[in-house]
Amino acid sequence: MKKQLFISALGVIIMTSCADTFDQNFEVGRPDMDGQYDYLKEYAPLKDCMAETVGAGFHLGIGTTVDDYMKQETVYTLTNSNFNETVAGNAMKMASCVGDDGVMDFAKVTSYVNMATDAGLSVFGHTLAWHSQQPINWLKSLIAGTEIPPTPVEGNCLHINTPEAKTNPWDWQMYYDLSTPLEAGKTYSFSMTTKSSVDTSFPFWIEKPGVGNTHYGLPQITCASNWGKVSFTFQPNSECTRLLFNFGAFGGDLYFDDMVLVEEGTDINLIDNGEFEEPKLSDSWSKPSWHAHTYSIARKPGDVSQDIFIDQLTNGNMEVGQSMDNFIVREPGKSDVPGTILQGEGPDGKNCIAITSMSGAVNTHDTQFFITSNKVWEAGEQYRISFWYKATAKAPSETQCHVAPGGYIHWAMLPQNPTFTTEWQHYEAKGIIPSQVEGKGMRTIAFNLNADKDNAHTYYFADIHWETIEKGNVIPLTPEEKKDTLTWAMDKWIGGMMAACEGKVKAWDVVNEAVSGGNPDSEGVFALQHSEGYNPGGTWDVGGDAFYWQDFMGDIDYVRTAVALARKHYEANGGTPADLKLFVNDYNLESDWDDNGKVKSLIKWIERWEADGVTKIDGIGTQMHISCYMNPQTQESKKKHITKMFELIAASGKMCRVSELDMGLVDADGNKVSTANVTEEQHKAMAEMYKFVVSEYLRIIPAAQQWGICQWCATDSPAGSGWRANEPVGLWDSNYYRKHTYAGFADGLSGK
Repeated sequence: MKKQLFISALGVIIMTSCADTFDQNFEVGRPDMDGQYDYLKEYAPLKDCMAETVGAGFHLGIGTTVDDYMKQETVYTLTNSNFNETVAGNAMKMASCVGDDGVMDFAKVTSYVNMATDAGLSVFGHTLAWHSQQPINWLKSLIAGTEIPPTPVEGNCLHINTPEAKTNPWDWQMYYDLSTPLEAGKTYSFSMTTKSSVDTSFPFWIEKPGVGNTHYGLPQITCASNWGKVSFTFQPNSECTRLLFNFGAFGGDLYFDDMVLVEEGTDINLIDNGEFEEPKLSDSWSKPSWHAHTYSIARKPGDVSQDIFIDQLTNGNMEVGQSMDNFIVREPGKSDVPGTILQGEGPDGKNCIAITSMSGAVNTHDTQFFITSNKVWEAGEQYRISFWYKATAKAPSETQCHVAPGGYIHWAMLPQNPTFTTEWQHYEAKGIIPSQVEGKGMRTIAFNLNADKDNAHTYYFADIHWETIEKGNVIPLTPEEKKDTLTWAMDKWIGGMMAACEGKVKAWDVVNEAVSGGNPDSEGVFALQHSEGYNPGGTWDVGGDAFYWQDFMGDIDYVRTAVALARKHYEANGGTPADLKLFVNDYNLESDWDDNGKVKSLIKWIERWEADGVTKIDGIGTQMHISCYMNPQTQESKKKHITKMFELIAASGKMCRVSELDMGLVDADGNKVSTANVTEEQHKAMAEMYKFVVSEYLRIIPAAQQWGICQWCATDSPAGSGWRANEPVGLWDSNYYRKHTYAGFADGLSGK
């Protein structure tokens, strides 16, 4: 395209914009260095540099700050002049549209999409299912569980509130002065019921004020979140008239009730109004005058905590298509394998698994079934276990503690070993992890199924649950309930976004950054990303604004659900189903340190997600936040693996999109180079690297699989930026002058 034609087209854009004047630096190189940069004036806009072989359907995109674009000034004009596709940097991410109260606001999205499409650009949607930039408080609240209301109780109590926990027991004290002294050598019984906002214990003393005869060796008073009774006996060794309650190390609310102090053999309570039913507190109660805590008679609060059971097994219901790694079968002459699901053959049509023992066994453990927990159990922990069981004949069993299947620790596990019969029976018991497992990492219950050594039997198990027992005031959702709830939330989110776009956004990053950089499975496939502390079927620890859908919805189902919802809502909001293209986007796919292990893993995961025959993923997005290396050996390795990445994606048959291309600079010594320190030689090396990337994409990816290339940063990143701060990542500098990298990118597109 000739220069004068570009100026004419740009003039039309300027006249139809909201601003009267524009800084048009983006069409020229730096004026202070015309000798090196004057040639850039001869380049057409990027979208006009594409060779005819690229085709009209090639999407040349730019990452866009939506607020800047919608000003319809320089960013708007540069974008429309040079690109045919725009991608919102942040405005279409979930946290930008959904508040912590779950209220969704897509007004900016709709305005941006309409403005861009009216200008002749396509909009690429970024992103639907991601773990970062999430409305974390709303999502966490959805799966927080149900709060237990306090148990109603009648009557009053003594309420004490301390503003904070201090260092010493005597830093907060309550006194009760007895009208009848306690006599030396006599035996007294003391009891009371207690409750506290936080579990605690504290010293109880007796003394005669001013005498210096404080008795320190008496039992502690214990308090917990539920009402509980404390009782003990003691003998003074001198006359005492004061009871001292010393809770200086406690901060919060204490409640005392039903306080009784009697001499052994009598029933006279030495504490006046110990049930605190009189509206006025006895004058016998006092505190040190300098202590700032408060005390008064108050209505007795009810209990709000109870036993909470949290299953530590995944897929105890044995649903088809879900992992069976918690249930391992060891049959004679065979390898250990997860149990095979028998559909509908359990009690009441449940699924189950079967294990067949051998006849003529030497040991009771020649045939075994292992239940392996997601958590490591410690000695003394309480648990509840339940399952259904039967066999083809009556037979006894044994249970043991193991580290993992085959890692024997102790010969006894369950409180009572089940005896199998030919009818389905239900086993449920509470137990305590044996002391013998202390420090050994016990996770597995082993069932020895050759207790009958002479005869072969088939043993069946169904509906297995192994639960921790915790005290709390919130009933947690089950894993199934969490999954259902978050499926609803994802549906609401994707439905709202698709409605806002009205079918105009025809391509999306449906899933973003799913694959981790390691932890390969038996097939060498990298694990998906999960939250720190992720524990399948148990607890999760999500930090910051990160919320991993896969933690709760499963590695397979969260992607299948996102894809299904995107297709459903796109069509429901006016889109033609055949037009919709869904990409899985990820970074480090070109990495050399793992020999492209991540892109290989992503391709395998796509095969797994699509294995249902329904889910369809159209393409792979490779982010390519790369650097140009001035060390020749390093640079050659990077280029080799970029080529290999494109070859792998091409071989997958999926469309390929370079989704977030930008480039930094690393010197020969391995140091990152800031924008101000980049030399002319290095600028030109970066230009060559851009040309290489674009050319390799067009050379290797078949035309039918080419979606296009999106440059993520138009300009160099400022020092205070949250993205690659102070790096020379742009095709234009910070003043919107073209750089050598512009020429490299353009030459790659044109093939010249």
